[in-house]
Amino acid sequence: MSPATQHQSPSRWLADQPYLLLALASLFWAGNIVLARHVAGNVPPLTLSCLRWIGTFMMLWPFSRPHLKKDWPILRAHWPLLMLLALTGFAANNALSYWAMQYTQALNGLLIQSSTPLFVALWSLLLFGVRLSAGQFIGIVISLAGVLVILLRGDLGALAAIQFNRGDLMFAGALLVFGLYSALMSRRPTVHQLSLISFCTAGGALLLAPLAIWEYATGSVLRLDLETGLTLGYVIVFASTLAYLFFNRGISLIGPNRAAPFLHLVPVFGSVLAIVLLGEALKPFHLIGYALVLAGVLTASRPSRELSK
Repeated sequence: MSPATQHQSPSRWLADQPYLLLALASLFWAGNIVLARHVAGNVPPLTLSCLRWIGTFMMLWPFSRPHLKKDWPILRAHWPLLMLLALTGFAANNALSYWAMQYTQALNGLLIQSSTPLFVALWSLLLFGVRLSAGQFIGIVISLAGVLVILLRGDLGALAAIQFNRGDLMFAGALLVFGLYSALMSRRPTVHQLSLISFCTAGGALLLAPLAIWEYATGSVLRLDLETGLTLGYVIVFASTLAYLFFNRGISLIGPNRAAPFLHLVPVFGSVLAIVLLGEALKPFHLIGYALVLAGVLTASRPSRELSK
């Protein structure tokens, strides 16, 4: 270890660890899915989405203000792209996923979640002509197989018993939108991370505000209790601020196609949380699935020969 590395602060060290950053983002998003299902029916989804981004912006404001002032000319010049990022990665994706959890089962949501890397690859190909390398394709297939082993509990017959409803379609739509966000992130302007996420969270809150007002008008009122407070605290600090900072940084370091397979860790972490928090037993199919997902992520995240030249 060099003297420069020895004196490097933990935050600077973490900022240069794309695999760890992407894994942590997946962990925080897994907790978000579990929590969204837990509070379904008690916390209005559109209001929760809007308050999530308002709270995130307010939390980041003291730290992002000087960077926003410096980066404002660049942000203003690229505002159409940034508002598209706000729409796809913050407003539409979040609102659809929270809304979907009102109707779909956890198994269905986690199964659909595993298709996210395919949506990222599809958008990258359609928009920018970026093709998957052989290693990325093989890695996605391997990790997807691992996810299916976990979700189907080692029983392929369970796949035939799954029934999809409007919640499933909404969740799939959320992932399709998020895939577009992930692909577009590779074209983001060169600004400070805090400037980018602050602009997008503000844009996401503005886009969601009319929907939250409509939801309130229909009678879905947010209750101010401990459950609501803890839910907002988690989604603002972990599922929003840290997860998006980590995910965006990971994409900027290794690119969207190599970063996308890490999203397969979301259903893996979700099952782990179920084991730890809900007391579910650890079964052999869990271990087999984890091993396949890890092997797929490692395979897909390796740099291709073309990129290394």
